[in-house]
This record gives sequence, C-alpha cells and structure tokens, in this order.
Amino acid sequence: MQRSSIPSAPRTTARRALVAVAAGTLVLGAAACGSSSDTGSAGSTGGAAAGGDAVGIALITKDSTNPFFVAMQKGAQAEAAKNNVDLTIASGAKDGDEQGQVQAIENAIAAGDKGILITPNGPGVNASIKKARDAGLFVIALDTPPDPADTVDITFATDNFKAGELIGQWASKTLGGKKATIALLDLFNDKVVSVDYNRDQGFLTGMGIDTKDKQKNGDEDKTGTYSGGDYAIACNEPTQGSEDGGRTAMENCLTNTPDINVVYTINEPAAVGAYNALKAAGKEKNAIIVSVDGGCAGVKSVKDGIIGATAQQYPLKMATLGMEAIAKIARGGEKPKTSDGLDFFNTGVALVTDKPVDGVESITSDAASKICWG
Repeated sequence: MQRSSIPSAPRTTARRALVAVAAGTLVLGAAACGSSSDTGSAGSTGGAAAGGDAVGIALITKDSTNPFFVAMQKGAQAEAAKNNVDLTIASGAKDGDEQGQVQAIENAIAAGDKGILITPNGPGVNASIKKARDAGLFVIALDTPPDPADTVDITFATDNFKAGELIGQWASKTLGGKKATIALLDLFNDKVVSVDYNRDQGFLTGMGIDTKDKQKNGDEDKTGTYSGGDYAIACNEPTQGSEDGGRTAMENCLTNTPDINVVYTINEPAAVGAYNALKAAGKEKNAIIVSVDGGCAGVKSVKDGIIGATAQQYPLKMATLGMEAIAKIARGGEKPKTSDGLDFFNTGVALVTDKPVDGVESITSDAASKICWG
C-alpha cells in the first residue's frame, strides 16, 4: 500500500503508520492527455469542504500496471488535497488477484478509514467489503459493479453494456453485410465479473446477435444471423486484460479459425496483443478490432488503424467523484444517488473511431485525444 505524499491536516492518531503494505506496487504514468468529458455530477458529491481533520480513504484498484488504473490512481492523488483527503493507494498484484484486494480492505478497516474506493477483482472480495461496511466504512465501487450490485453502497462506472453495444453497432455496420466470423477475447474464463459479461454481451447485442443470459458469456448460439447477415463465433478466449493475454488468445483462435474478420476485445491492451498476433500471421488487414477503454495509447491505436473503434470511458472522473462523495459523507453530507434507470452512477462513454458509420454517434481520435487518459 502506498501513502500519497499530498499534505493534509494533522491526524488525531498515528494509526496510519501501522498499516501493512498491500499487494501491488504503484506505477505512476504520464499525466492524462486532457480532462474527462463532463457527464454530470453525482448529486450530493463535489466541492466537499476541506475543513477539519483529513478524511482517510483507500483507493484499491485491480492492479497498478494497466494504464486505466494508473490514471485512476494518479487522478485521485491529484484531487486528494482539494478535499483534504488522506489517501492510501493499494491494488492487487494483477487483474483477478482477489486476495491482494482483501488484504488492502483489511488494512483500511484497521487504519480507521472513512471509506474505500475499489475496482473489484471478483466475488472473492465481497465478504471483505461487507466487513468494511459493517465497520462503518462507506464503500464505492469504481468501473466494475460487484455482483450483486448492492454489495457496495454505490458504483461509479461506465455503462459497460452500452460501451459494448456501441462497438457492436459500429462493427455490424462496418461489415456491410459480410459474414461475421467473430473472436470474443474476454477477461476471464474462471470467474464471473460484471465488466466482463456486460461488455461482451453488449457487443453481441449491438451486432444484433441474440443473447440468452446477459450475465453469462458464451451461451449464445455459435452460428446464426446478425443485423447485417450471417455470423459464426470462432472462439471465446480469456486474456486477463493484458497485451500478452490478448496475443495468446488470438493465436489460439487463429489456430482453429484462420478467417476471423471481427475481433472483440475486453480492453485496449488485449486489442494490441490481438493485432500483433494477426500481424504475425499476415492477417492484420483481414479483421476489424473493437475494444473498450479510450486511454491515450488506445486512441493512438485508433488513429494508427490498429483498432477500428473503441468506447472511451473516464477513470479520473470515477475516482474524483468517488473521493468527493466519501469526503462529503464523512463531514455529514448526503449520500450520492444512482443515475436514472440504472443501479449505478453513470460516468459516461463515447465511441471513438475515424471511420464513422450512419446511425452510430462517434467522435474522432483527434477529439478523443484531448480528453483521453494515461
């Protein structure tokens, strides 16, 4: 666990010095390429008074290497002083490391923190989140709603289903009626995480492919029709959300189905890995790749033609609004409310592509580069 170096009001005890180091090492990335787009405020959050003692908050991300979480950590550090927050940063050793997050939650409870911001690595952290809430901490999930959603007090996140739906609609129209031979490069195959199935199922829905259980990957018909013609699903492969994982997953898919022409990826690191596998096989011009994230590196991949379209989300906004909410609650303010019709607060999403299609709203890579992160 890493202590932010941001100055804060004196603490009433020395308890923070007793906090053990959690899994993961913070790796600070470059400053974001611009501020996130304004998609509204969380009602009672924002502008928390900075008087009195600092409010202890722990930010626990999935890992500290993915640019998305690095940006979230860096943004939270930059905003902590504005809200007189004593910020602790921790993470799992890698995406999916539930035990590392469990230890970080235990540390936050022991430290007497007022709240926790967490991007959950899976259902294995649910019991510890409940323990924290029972101890009086206000817990906000960022980016990844837990399952069930009421495991936390509230989630601040992208509408991940909508993000998937946008890239699915774009892919369907870009194909122009051609048969779609699809590789689905997901996050995991050994655990169920909402961000994983929401993006996957949103993509298929956007393509016009019937899904069965929207909270389960891989149960859709392997062949049938999408909104533009026939489709066949070549593979569902896990990537762990990494570049190496994306490359391996794509290689596995190509071994059995060399004519893949649509590649859905859980995030942009996996997309780059998939592209490298396609390029090594001499097939990079045969397939369109779609993804979700909208980091500066991913936006550049769109501009360079590596990724056809990506759905941009705003991690700095998630972290900032979440931190403001806990700081305000700790000082007697109201709790934030979910967005209308959703069980979370929606922090916004935009489709990024330099090859727009009719009927699907999008922004260019140049526009996205002004509001990207990482």
